[in-house]
Amino acid sequence: MAVYTDITEDDLSRFLTAYDAGTLLSYKGIAEGVENSNFLLHTTKGAFILTLYEKRVERNDLPFFLGLMHHLAERGLSCPLPLPRNDGALLGELSGRPAAMISFLEGMWLRKPAPKHCREVGRALAQMHLAGEGFEITRKNALSVDGWRPLWEKSAARADEVETGLQDEIAGELAFLESNWPKDLPAGVIHADLFPDNVFFIGDDLSGLIDFYFACNDLLAYDVVTCLNAWCFEKDGAFNLTKGMAMLAGYESVRPLSAEEAAALPLLSRGSALRFFLTRLYDWLMTPPGALVVKKDPLEYLRKLRFHRQVQSPAEYGLSR
Repeated sequence: MAVYTDITEDDLSRFLTAYDAGTLLSYKGIAEGVENSNFLLHTTKGAFILTLYEKRVERNDLPFFLGLMHHLAERGLSCPLPLPRNDGALLGELSGRPAAMISFLEGMWLRKPAPKHCREVGRALAQMHLAGEGFEITRKNALSVDGWRPLWEKSAARADEVETGLQDEIAGELAFLESNWPKDLPAGVIHADLFPDNVFFIGDDLSGLIDFYFACNDLLAYDVVTCLNAWCFEKDGAFNLTKGMAMLAGYESVRPLSAEEAAALPLLSRGSALRFFLTRLYDWLMTPPGALVVKKDPLEYLRKLRFHRQVQSPAEYGLSR
């Protein structure tokens, strides 16, 4: 479900007159995505993605997101590019929502990524980190360590409904991470949500990165471990060392991790797993029955968190040093 706001053909045609995008031929809603309303448009000048930004996205953050895509594309990263209006603005309005036209990126996301794909993702992530240097707008990561306790407090009282003893376990984990979270590692622009459905491939070749609406400024290595969590675990919950090795080798082929970043990988991995556990837990407990939202199992990330808690060395993720 990714069309929360409907649009009419007449309204859309009028909206397009503010762009050098040609005449509307067809449009349809896109089922994937959870934050915004997305439509695939075909015009006499090609294919575009139209995004209507819903209430969960802060309008004040939109210059960061749209400007970042321009910045990254100008530095050679393959990603969607916002189309400027005839007046130069990147943002318009449609059906009472802020709206943007985005270039269409060819490719599809992989349901069963292999180690060779993980290597390409690692390489692309490092390229994004380097390309993000010099981007002047900043955005704090609201879902980093400072944001976990407020999120946890919304769900803590009901946590044991999901698994007995969960309230005490997560309270202890949160306290540990708050006390030990690294402060001085290299930081910059991160994607923060580079899951398989946000990376497009054509065959085995990575064609681009999409969906920058969680992007922010934070520790670069935190982005790396989020990819380890998203790409390198199998459906049975086991960590795939071959995929981890490929992911990290791909990343380091472009941007080698510092010794401090490498040493922090187990701790950062725990934090990333906790972050996705907490958002999933909140949605699992608070989404009303019948809502048009597919709830994701928070226990998947609880199992990952428990795995990371046992890791003693970055070599257990496949880091070769």
